[in-house]
Amino acid sequence: MGVITYDIEIPSSIPAAKMFKAMVLDAHTLIPKIMPQAIKNVEILEGDGGVGTVKVIHFGEGSQYKSVKHRVDAIDKENLTHTYSIIEGDALSDSIESITYHIKIVPTEDGGSICKNRSIYSTKGDVEIKEDKIKEGKEKAMTMFKAIEAYLQANPDA
Repeated sequence: MGVITYDIEIPSSIPAAKMFKAMVLDAHTLIPKIMPQAIKNVEILEGDGGVGTVKVIHFGEGSQYKSVKHRVDAIDKENLTHTYSIIEGDALSDSIESITYHIKIVPTEDGGSICKNRSIYSTKGDVEIKEDKIKEGKEKAMTMFKAIEAYLQANPDA
């Protein structure tokens, strides 16, 4: 099995706790609402949102994939960290065993935040993932983060 890791940092004007709540705690209802073309709905199969929770994410019409199953591996509301893994679904393809995401929302001095996201692709055998697939993943993460940020800016009481 091979492992490919990439990091991305995205700055935001939204305070860290508010961004964590939207991106992590409320994501299953918020993202389908603001990005239905990307994610149609999120179904909780087991758990209460904490560690061990398993969800099925059904992608929207604009996606090349139908669904993935993801598991919450760790969540720390005080330190604004969240780790989850994609464990099943057509997005994994024949070459990827799993994808694990480590998210940390860090407060900035100006009252905003930085989303630090580490993605770890565990491949089957010695399969290599092309750079354009990694770039595509980064762009999707950035698009989703910026959509959440725009929603929170437009709806300050959300």
